[in-house]
Amino acid sequence: MIEIKTILIISIICFILYPYIPDIKADNLPFELDRPLYVGSRPISMGNAFISIADSAESGFWNPAGLIQNQGVRIFFAGKIWDRKSDIFDSKCIAYCYRNSAFFWGNKIALRLDNDETPDFNYYSYAHKINSYMAVGLSIKFKRKHPSDYYQFFGYDPAYDLGFLLKADGNDSVGFLIQKLSGEKQWIDIANIGFSHKLYRDLLASTDLAFLLSEKKLEPHIGFEYFIRQWLAIRFGVSNKLPSVGIGFIFGRLIIDSALIRIDDNLSAFLSAQFQL
Repeated sequence: MIEIKTILIISIICFILYPYIPDIKADNLPFELDRPLYVGSRPISMGNAFISIADSAESGFWNPAGLIQNQGVRIFFAGKIWDRKSDIFDSKCIAYCYRNSAFFWGNKIALRLDNDETPDFNYYSYAHKINSYMAVGLSIKFKRKHPSDYYQFFGYDPAYDLGFLLKADGNDSVGFLIQKLSGEKQWIDIANIGFSHKLYRDLLASTDLAFLLSEKKLEPHIGFEYFIRQWLAIRFGVSNKLPSVGIGFIFGRLIIDSALIRIDDNLSAFLSAQFQL
């Protein structure tokens, strides 16, 4: 479906355009919004280029259509482990898939921000496999109030993520994600498209392009994953001009991933764990 040269051409174009793409400052579009960024060490280490992959439990945060790729129950935890004095990003979720349907609950929260706010979002997702090549998924997102005297199952200011995943074979995939962000008036705030291709048996390349409609800007993400052994993977990427690296370990049903990425000129470390029941 997608030839290797297509991925390479898109990647080269993105790298060439990096110096000419306007910077997206945090006070214009904060990364702690309900966007698929900085959730899960594997996506982070691959430059946040994960929309066309979305094959792990945290897919409900990225592209809910990808939830149908693994059967059974998966539990996931992730968090920032280095310099937790400020800008802390933690997430957790549980995903369940049976045959052609999948369900997901997730929570992502940002703590100790400079603006003294506590962005906290609950995700409820459903995915359905249409046929052997296509799946669709929907996430409904609610923002939770802080402080609160009671537990909030939902929240206020609902928004949504609508995702599609196309896979012609085991090597190529295309992902689409349409997003409405909490607190915004328009129906579509960000349109994302992603491509991934296995360059070799153990080397995966991924490219995401996020079109920020309200800001009229483009945000490119590029990532690579290479399995040195069946249980050991190294990853690297570039997320909107910011480099990232990481490593992953597979111990049977337990997966441990780590990532390093620059956020606002600071180096941040993340660690995540996924367990399949």
